[in-house]
Amino acid sequence: MENNGQSRSQDALGLEWVTLQNNIERYENGGLALKLVALGLTVLGLGLNFPLLLISAVVLLIWLQEGIYRTFQARLGQRIVQVEALVRQLGLTDVNTPPSAFQLHSEWLANRPGGLGLIREYLASAVRPTVAYPYAVVLLGLMALPMMVQGR
Repeated sequence: MENNGQSRSQDALGLEWVTLQNNIERYENGGLALKLVALGLTVLGLGLNFPLLLISAVVLLIWLQEGIYRTFQARLGQRIVQVEALVRQLGLTDVNTPPSAFQLHSEWLANRPGGLGLIREYLASAVRPTVAYPYAVVLLGLMALPMMVQGR
């Protein structure tokens, strides 16, 4: 009987780990899509002679949105590390689940920062190099564009 309970725990941890990993990968693809949208809108805006300030504002908004988006991804990453720690702690050789699995939302709610804490999390994610690229480069290029046009 005890072995059957351990097997169910292993199955549940495994299912949670796979689900989290798949979602983390989906967020990765979504982050790339946001970058491509920002680049596409920049090129379109330049082609249509939109004001540089407007193009820059749109790029900045998408950048900040990706920071929020990546914060959600980071929360999944934190949980998957916890699941892996449980696997190690319980000495499970198969990745599958004990009673403490499937607690992502309740654990996040228990540790959820206040408004300023959330803003700090979002900004911290936004300035990570893998998130900031290409937004910072595009914004710097947009700021330099008037100087380059005047120099012609």
